[in-house]
Amino acid sequence: MTFDTSTRPEHIQGILSSLDRYNPETVTIFQDYVQQQCENRTYDSLANLALLKLYQFNPHLTRDETITNILVKALTVFPSADFGLCLHLLPANALTEPPIDPFAEAVLKLFSLSRLLEACEYREFWMTLESDDLYADLITDCAGFEELIRLRIASTTAQSNREINRELLEGWLNLTADGFESFIKGSCGWAIEGDVVKIPLNKENEAKTTVTRENVKFDQFQRVIKRAYEQPA
Repeated sequence: MTFDTSTRPEHIQGILSSLDRYNPETVTIFQDYVQQQCENRTYDSLANLALLKLYQFNPHLTRDETITNILVKALTVFPSADFGLCLHLLPANALTEPPIDPFAEAVLKLFSLSRLLEACEYREFWMTLESDDLYADLITDCAGFEELIRLRIASTTAQSNREINRELLEGWLNLTADGFESFIKGSCGWAIEGDVVKIPLNKENEAKTTVTRENVKFDQFQRVIKRAYEQPA
């Protein structure tokens, strides 16, 4: 999921479209842009990856907090591959177990959240997120993190379901009672009928008939008939 380039700031677009994207002097500009994304609930994959690449070439300019913010933002666009792309641009020791420093510990914590989201273990995701104060520290800069995650969960749910048990979805979204109903009806536009949540028809959850055809040339068919009548030697 790439950021809408029509709303990307012109100065950022100018850097990304030129050799300045490899200029170490642009690091501070990209860092400020990451902070803006966290505050404004926007996301720009290309710019964030460009900053991580600059950190690779200029380790002395690296800011651990900015890296973790980029990873947190990447979580909010699952099931895209952005989180994995970001990991591949980090130092090799960032994923060592046991972690060698607080930064490595933070990366491993976020990696564990990513794996839970990829496996659709949403209830376990929320339990893990609430199990350690470090998680709260890591997501604090990302405004609306929990809501963004819920929207992504709802989006992936709508791709494969026309209806779903309310209790199950409450666990996936970590919401109950009025909070759940407000999110389902307000943010998602879905209906609740008793213990079932109804999801409108869309191009992903619509049942479609698949017709499979095989094209067999006449000469191929002729050889099959001929072989059937051949006497074994």
